[in-house]
Amino acid sequence: MSIVLLFILVLVISFAVLLHFLKPTAMEKAVAAQLADIEKNPKASEDRGTILKEEVRPTTFMDELAGQLPFMPAIAKLIHQAGTGWRASWVVFLSVAAAAVGGWLAGVVTNNTGVGVLVGMALGSSPYAVLYFLRDKRRRNFDALLPEAVDLMSRGLRAGHSIAAVLEMVGREIADPVGTEFRDLHKEQTLGLPLRDAMIELVDRMPLDDLRFLATAILLQKESGGNLAQILDKTASVMRERARLKGQLRIYTAQGRITGWILCAAPFLMFGLISVVNHDYEKTLLTNPFGLKMVYGGLVMMVLGILAIRKIIDVKV
Repeated sequence: MSIVLLFILVLVISFAVLLHFLKPTAMEKAVAAQLADIEKNPKASEDRGTILKEEVRPTTFMDELAGQLPFMPAIAKLIHQAGTGWRASWVVFLSVAAAAVGGWLAGVVTNNTGVGVLVGMALGSSPYAVLYFLRDKRRRNFDALLPEAVDLMSRGLRAGHSIAAVLEMVGREIADPVGTEFRDLHKEQTLGLPLRDAMIELVDRMPLDDLRFLATAILLQKESGGNLAQILDKTASVMRERARLKGQLRIYTAQGRITGWILCAAPFLMFGLISVVNHDYEKTLLTNPFGLKMVYGGLVMMVLGILAIRKIIDVKV
């Protein structure tokens, strides 16, 4: 066991030294931030009619190595939607390292390759699970602040401001993440992107139903005319009514969600507690072939139960 601990210690020290020397300096961060504001990507302009820069830009050896992977743009988009400053290459590196080290340790402790593979897969997917959680949290915050932003736009239009001016006003006055996204929207327009394309990019970054309603209202008014302030008032009213219905549904489905969490956590908690009290009590379950079949069957049934509960409580508004 001392050899295992020594190996883990050397691995952690190596990762720490690697992170320290590959960490970008303050000057590199400042230059990257400046380039992100003024740079134009010709390839993206040809393919999608947009002046937005490509999300994944290799700046280190690890970025260049990970940039060859076909799923890197999707990871970069997920990071941007989550509102974090993570690098896509580091997410992939952390996922691979967590899967390899965690799976190896689980296999050594349990003396079972199957358990090691399952633990490695779970640990390897944990960075992506965190990103999905942060993305969903950011979207909920965006949904909560969007009616306030629409009201501000309506008041600005009644005061005589243009659409571009009220979009800039929302970026300044409304808290993040709404402020951040609308500042990006205004920046794209300042660089010459048409309003239609800028709104499509905004909806692509934040694909929410309420934001689609807002984008549709603005683009329809721009093409066909009409009183945009009145349209925005009705849009804000619809958003608040949808938020009220969603809140009621969360109350009505709270029992199902709590039941799902308890049913998912109870087996692992009991396994951990019994293992602490008597380590050999559950050792047969992980070493006996029939016990392993029971474990795999239980995990499959748990996943099916989670999907069934999510289907029941997922009510569209």
